[in-house]
Amino acid sequence: MRISDIENSSVPYFRGNFAPVQQEHNEPCLEIIGVVPEALNGAFLRIGANPVFVNDPESYHPFAGDGMIHEVFFDQGKVTYINRFVETEGHLAEQEKGGVIWDGLKTKPEDAEQYGASKNIANTAMIYHAGKFLALQEGAHPFELKLPNLDPVGEVDYEGRLKHPFTAHPKIDPRTGELVTYGYSVTSKPYCSVSLITKEGELIHTTDVDIPKPVMMHDCAITSNHTVIMDLPCVFDFGRMAEGKSMLYFEEENGSRFGVLARGADGNEIKWFDVNSCYCYHTVNAFEDGDEIVVEGCRSERNSIGDDVKPLAGDRSDLPMLHQWRLNIKTGDVQEKSLDTKWGCEFARINEDYMGIRNQFSYAARIAGDTLESGFDGIIKYDLVNETSVHYPYGPGRLGGEPIFAPKPDALNEEDGWVIGFVWDEKLQRSECIVLDAARFEDGPVARVLMPARVPFGFHSAWVDEKAWRAQR
Repeated sequence: MRISDIENSSVPYFRGNFAPVQQEHNEPCLEIIGVVPEALNGAFLRIGANPVFVNDPESYHPFAGDGMIHEVFFDQGKVTYINRFVETEGHLAEQEKGGVIWDGLKTKPEDAEQYGASKNIANTAMIYHAGKFLALQEGAHPFELKLPNLDPVGEVDYEGRLKHPFTAHPKIDPRTGELVTYGYSVTSKPYCSVSLITKEGELIHTTDVDIPKPVMMHDCAITSNHTVIMDLPCVFDFGRMAEGKSMLYFEEENGSRFGVLARGADGNEIKWFDVNSCYCYHTVNAFEDGDEIVVEGCRSERNSIGDDVKPLAGDRSDLPMLHQWRLNIKTGDVQEKSLDTKWGCEFARINEDYMGIRNQFSYAARIAGDTLESGFDGIIKYDLVNETSVHYPYGPGRLGGEPIFAPKPDALNEEDGWVIGFVWDEKLQRSECIVLDAARFEDGPVARVLMPARVPFGFHSAWVDEKAWRAQR
């Protein structure tokens, strides 16, 4: 059935600001509270799952919808809103058929034979590298689009050299221009592979990393010389699925460990560090400090993503909080410490000019309650060096998502830029794009762009400045 035909659904992902939208827009944003800085020029983009068809609304998974990008395009103080489906071959095939083709184990064999075994939904994150703007889903190849109108180009396989799924969270080293990526398999070994792509966009190295079980490996981290891989206890188990249970579950006995691999090295050279049992969806950054690899990220005690029973009120075991790991590559010692013991946070972003080296500031979505399902009610600016923080709460009835950092074109330091994000006002039934001056964070937004259409909650954000998008290939 079409999403537009669903009425009064009890499924939360089809209600309120979680509900997908079907109309595409390309129109100016005429209502602005405050002033958009004239030096702010480029595209703020947010991607998410936005299904067109479902077979059974009750069994819909929130990660499974078609990719849709919502873009706020800044040009000399003027603002335009553009939203568009990521028009992969799978998306277009279902539009032509007028219904769902791929439905997990319920996919019809004749459809799989005609259309392929899986669909690239390209709905999780985005990156701009080597003149290409890419929409990402960790089970598929990147899908290229053209900015600013999000015109489809097609899947990117790096001249046939990409042999593994492409993570949603590759990392660009801003000093070399190299892109470090990895992928994980849930069905057969190798369960993890790592690749290196040059600043010109040539994939020059792939190596396999041996891990004992397939695990959900959503993010990684890089330093100037190393890649950090996380082998954590979110395990895929098809035996459980055959029993009617979730195939993804938290198996604490699997252990938790970080692997450190020199850039360009063979996978058998990886050095593993056991850490306290945990899960980490997203890292913040990593850097080298003498003999130590320092990793900072949003850590939770466990992850009940596949559990039948979810945490009760007051149980904070699923709550991600800012954390630091120090891995000594000479001695093998590990030191851990919490960087925030009060507030849960996720989607922490930095000035990406500092990716892989010691950065001072991070901007994270503040979690409103004890679990991720509580939503995000503000942004926390962390000073990671001095271990302090400043909060910008959105206010009553207002929730947001992942913030992004946009450097000023004449930036003199790490803090010199803007923090941008979407906010939904439940009382006014209105979406806004807010712009904060990072150096004057506690003052609140310098501009609130009132969106001409509702922007549903989504996943990850990106910033592509004017110079970069004009240099697209």
